[in-house]
Amino acid sequence: MEIESGSYQNIVKKESWRTVLTLAFQSLGVVYGDLSISPLYVYKSTFAEDIHHSESNEEIFGVLSFIFWTITLVPLLKYVFIVLRADDNGEGGTFALYSLLCRHARVNSLPSCQLADEQLLEYKTDSIGTPQSGFAASLKSTLEKHGVLQKILLVLALIGTCMVIGDGVLTPAISVFSAVSGVELSMSKEHHKYIEVPAACIILIGLFALQHYGTHRVGFLFAPVILLWLMCISAIGVYNIFHWNPHVYQALSPYYMYTFLKKTQSRGWMSLGGILLCITGSEAMFADLGHFSQLSIKIAFTSLVYPSLILAYMGQAAYLSQHHVIETEYNIGFYVSVPEKLRWPVLVIAILAAVVGSQAIITGTFSIIKQCSALGCFPKVKIVHTSSKIHGQIYIPEINWILMILCLAVTIGFRDTKRLGNASGLAVITVMLVTTCLMSLVIVLCWHKSVFFAIAFVVFFGTIEALYFSASLIKFLEGAWVPIALSFCFLLSMCTWHYGTFKRYEYDVQNKVSVNWLLSLGQTLGIARVRGLGLIHTELVSGVPAIFSHFVTNLPAFHQVLVFLCIKSVTVPHVRPQERFLVGRIGPKEYRIYRCIVRYGYRDVHKDDFEFEGDLVCSIAEFIRTEAATATAAEANGEEDDRMSVVGTCSTYMQGMQDHYESDGDDPDKPGTSEIRSPKPKKKSKVKKRVRFVVPETPKIEKETRQELMELTEAREGGVAYIMGNAYMKAKQGSGLVKRLAINVCYEFLRRNTRGPRNMLTSPHASTLEVGMIYHV
Repeated sequence: MEIESGSYQNIVKKESWRTVLTLAFQSLGVVYGDLSISPLYVYKSTFAEDIHHSESNEEIFGVLSFIFWTITLVPLLKYVFIVLRADDNGEGGTFALYSLLCRHARVNSLPSCQLADEQLLEYKTDSIGTPQSGFAASLKSTLEKHGVLQKILLVLALIGTCMVIGDGVLTPAISVFSAVSGVELSMSKEHHKYIEVPAACIILIGLFALQHYGTHRVGFLFAPVILLWLMCISAIGVYNIFHWNPHVYQALSPYYMYTFLKKTQSRGWMSLGGILLCITGSEAMFADLGHFSQLSIKIAFTSLVYPSLILAYMGQAAYLSQHHVIETEYNIGFYVSVPEKLRWPVLVIAILAAVVGSQAIITGTFSIIKQCSALGCFPKVKIVHTSSKIHGQIYIPEINWILMILCLAVTIGFRDTKRLGNASGLAVITVMLVTTCLMSLVIVLCWHKSVFFAIAFVVFFGTIEALYFSASLIKFLEGAWVPIALSFCFLLSMCTWHYGTFKRYEYDVQNKVSVNWLLSLGQTLGIARVRGLGLIHTELVSGVPAIFSHFVTNLPAFHQVLVFLCIKSVTVPHVRPQERFLVGRIGPKEYRIYRCIVRYGYRDVHKDDFEFEGDLVCSIAEFIRTEAATATAAEANGEEDDRMSVVGTCSTYMQGMQDHYESDGDDPDKPGTSEIRSPKPKKKSKVKKRVRFVVPETPKIEKETRQELMELTEAREGGVAYIMGNAYMKAKQGSGLVKRLAINVCYEFLRRNTRGPRNMLTSPHASTLEVGMIYHV
């Protein structure tokens, strides 16, 4: 499907069962890669040092009971039956929950929001449930009044995001290292230590080095690999159960959790950090919701992933219950329970599954960073779309290499699954706790459910996750410090960037030029108007930016058509092409000055410069045509007209005007019409097409409109120039130490070392003019 036309549509719409099952199969490779490879390291991490496997089997049966109930309560009950329903127009993840709360409680952290944004189709705030109760209304009012609570909510969402990024570092390391560790059973301890780490590093380097090629060429192999892996571990599990201990199913009783904790006490509580790893990757079910559908994800988990994992863990427990003699320190691992003749084939499949699982978390990290950047919470980075047909497959070069360096560092630094597991477990459980907190607010504010239901949700799942969180946090010095350190660095960068962005917007608002000053310059703006189309990029949705006055004061010429262009993100995942542009006029018609606001969702794809220019010019032309056709536009009275029209992209309104497409042989001077050439199509055609915009038959309006459209066409043909502000920010004299450090040091460091506004707009280098200004904030 096309990147834009298919991006805003939710695939969930009334699909056939064949489509649902196909999506369920495809979700195996994208959603469940990380969760499916957890049997590689759970038992090994759990029995690393806190508890030991004894002949009474109380420890192994207790661990199995904990694993069973953890997988049942968290991924199955919490995510499949509850959290998946909290989608944001088909999208999931931490920012989807935050976006829902922003719209329902009006706690939007984006400064450039408008009332017109609430008219977007996907902005709808009607949700399941009855109207808000007294408590819900009171909670909403409290959030809207207190800016501190809004900042806390944003920081909470950012903490969850930072932990996901940390997981993007740790999951590939522990997955690949655990898969490669299968060679330990075929070599002596002295030799395999020299092979595991180099082999894992080579695989990781290859994995990250191939990211820029995209996964669309080999993506079709992901689901079969995970399917083969799940069938493999479930078959081995069934074999071990019947061959070694058919009564292992009794350990699924919660009674064994009680006996386990009673015997091991504090050591058992500390070992929960290893058991926690059995649910790594569960958050992906919600985060990757936008690529699939609720039903397909539920079917894949309940019918295949869940039973396969339970059989795999039961099989390992059955084998260990009959093998108590500890020959080496590694015999608690996954591969020891694999029949000896199958170990090498299983090793190959495990490495492939680990690569697939790592690929999924890396792609997820790219996706969530893109969302943060769109909502002004992460520095601008280069985003490369590796597939023109599959939405969501992106590559971020800077982040990719940072992840690779960090991943290699923790792999070489730790060199064992115990500390890697401690680090990964804390990152995973923190994200789940954030989801639980945000979900409780969604239940009250968005679903309009009783506050007691929200409290029950937080108490039940929060207690389980807090237990695991405490067990992971106690291992701070044994690896758990890594996700905390990584998250702190990313959180500091995000908060600094968001603070600096907000201050820069405040400065723009306070120093914007009045429209009266602009109009006082006269039709020529007091300077020569040259041929061409000038796009003044600004973040303001009203008024004239200070960058314009700074420019015209120092340059004696400007373009014949001016467009104040604002490209902004809104708190919805996708903006439909029909609602993409808001177009209005500044000053009288003869001034040829327009304001165009381009709205993107946080999951939308930005078009390249040529397509964008075509859509922009066509949207302005459609605005001119519509304004004349309705005959309701008031004559300009020397003040800016606040009314703005919603105009779709070029393709949206052209589809409805196919009867007006004409070849070059038609008479261009047919009465009652005016025309503008459409942007050149990607596919070459022998017959040139152009679009005829129908206007009223009133001669005066027809002549004026025709002239305005022709001037717009001439300006486009004369060349498009992008004028952008490059703001250097400095803290005002007398500012506090924290503000000076945040603005003068941290923000400026991030601004200098990340992408500028030109890259965000994907404007051509030769047509871009950056105007530098110093902002004292």
